[in-house]
Formats: sequence, structure tokens, C-alpha cells
Amino acid sequence: MQVQKDFSLKKYNTFGIAAIARYFSTFFNTEELESIIENNKKITSKMILGGGSNILFTKDYDGLVLKNEICGMKVIKDDENFVYIKAGGGVKWHNLVMFCVDQNFGGLENLSLIPGNVGASPMQNIGAYGVEIKDVFYQLEAFHLKEKEMQLFSADDCRFGYRESIFKNKYKNEFAILNVTYRLRKKPVFNISYGALLQELEKMNITDLTVKAVSDAVIRIRSSKLPDPALIGSAGSFFKNPVITSHQLYEIHRLHENDGKDVPFYKSGEEHFKIPAGWLIEKCGWKGYRKGDAGCYEKQALVLVNYGRANGKEIYDLSEEIKMSVREKFGIDLEREVNIL
Repeated sequence: MQVQKDFSLKKYNTFGIAAIARYFSTFFNTEELESIIENNKKITSKMILGGGSNILFTKDYDGLVLKNEICGMKVIKDDENFVYIKAGGGVKWHNLVMFCVDQNFGGLENLSLIPGNVGASPMQNIGAYGVEIKDVFYQLEAFHLKEKEMQLFSADDCRFGYRESIFKNKYKNEFAILNVTYRLRKKPVFNISYGALLQELEKMNITDLTVKAVSDAVIRIRSSKLPDPALIGSAGSFFKNPVITSHQLYEIHRLHENDGKDVPFYKSGEEHFKIPAGWLIEKCGWKGYRKGDAGCYEKQALVLVNYGRANGKEIYDLSEEIKMSVREKFGIDLEREVNIL
């Protein structure tokens, strides 16, 4: 495959940031990836790019960007209770979800309409409405960029955490995730514990739960709250929902009575609670804020947006201001979900 020089990444990241890659190439299979690496040994910095939906470029990339275009998805085996679906790392995530919904395979319906590609799903341990990738993950195949060899990773090998995996820390930029296999249920077990999802299903007058009904409800919620990246640049949720102690939760109620009386929270272990970062940001007055073309989305404070010509540093600086204000008001340190480059 041809390696291009000084390549614009604007169309390859959902924020629409006009960053430049010193070198750029796509690969459609393992052999092409290996060939590109072999023929460009002198380029030491390499980065795998998927759908570009969870990245913020604050500067140009002085290295080789490798765009994963490995496609295809199929059932590779099944048993009495489960079906195993293997998908290429370059498959659009929502396309995989819709394939599974159409087959009535249960497990991915809560993750409908999440932007990005399959390869990033275990890397980020993506999640929504009470479901995470680790709940349905079976295994993945990845290619080590330096050793030039394939490795098979189980769920334990991936060391999944909240929006975390071994590929985001210890093995960052070392592997290209070629394909992922998910274990889905033939007889779906539904997770509608999140209030917003349950309310949406009630609005839809759903009395008989199905995989499609849950998926449709999630799509309706996400469409009402999140911008279309084709129209307004964003990377979805910019911050992780913080996990706090019972004492911290009590203090928020006590010290911020006006803000705290309606504090939303969810149990996260014995003595910890997850509190929505979007609620904290909104209570600090950022929802709908705009400075130039960098802003905080008017319908969901958790989403930072590029209204057109913002650069990555402007969006990053805005995230810093938001972090500082939440820390000052609530004593909570927000952590970015988006990868910063």
C-alpha cells in the first residue's frame, strides 16, 4: 500500500480537527499491515487509527498513521446458549450492533449508535446504559507493531477497567487490533436498569421487551442528546463519570443543598458511587457555553464540540477550565475519556 506524506486527518477524526500526519496509509488485512511496517522501518513513531471517534489532536502527528480498514463479520461458532461473532477491527461499531440486533442476538443492544470502529471497542472498554464490552467480550487478535507477530488476547489478558484496557496503558501504541470476537446470548437477558432507558421504553409503550426495542430506545435517547459528528464535531462523552466514596456523596448533598438535592448517582461497589460527569459540569454552568468554535454542547454538558474551526488546543484548554471548576465546586477530579495527542 502507498504511504502518503503530509496527509490531512480532518476527515478521519470526528472532532474535525485539521491535524496533519507526516505519513499515512491504510491497511485491509494483516499482510498489508506487515508489508507497510517492513517497508517503513525508519519511521519510529506509529499510530493505529480506527474511526477517530475518541481522539483529540492538539498538534500534528510526526510519524506514521495506519488506518485500520479490516472488515467482515460472521458467526464463527455457537452452543446451546451463546453465539460467537467475529468482526474485523475496521468495521463500524453501529453496523455490528445492527447486525446482531437483526439476528436477535443479545448483549450489544445497549451500545447502539456509539461512534467508532470495532477495533476500539476493547481498547476503550466502551460502555453505555449499564453494559460494557467486557460483559460480552470473548477474545481478540492483535498484531505487535515492533515484533511483527500475532497475539491472542482473552478477557483476562485485556485487563478491562472503566473505559480502560491494557491497550490504553501498558501496551499503548504497541498493537493493532485486527479482529474481535464477542459472545452473545441466544436468549437475551436485558439490562434496563438506567432510568433514562426505562423511561424511554415506557414512552414507546413497550410491554414486551426485545433486543430491537432496547436498541431503538437507546438510539432515540442518544439522537436526542448527542450531536451528529457529520454536522458538529465531537468525540461523544469527553469525560469519564467519576466514582466517589459515600462520604464524598454525603458532602455534596450537605455543602451544595441547592445542587445536591437532586444528585443522580449509581451504586459502584460496596462503598462507592458513580456520579454523572455531565451533571457536575452542568451545575458548574458550562452547558451551552461557547468560546469561538469550541464549546460545551447545549443538550449534553458531557460533550465538548467543535462548531467548525476550533483547533485541538482550544478544545483541550476548555476541558481544563471545566476540570478546574468541577474540582473547585465539588472537590472531584474529572478524568478525560478521550485520548489526547
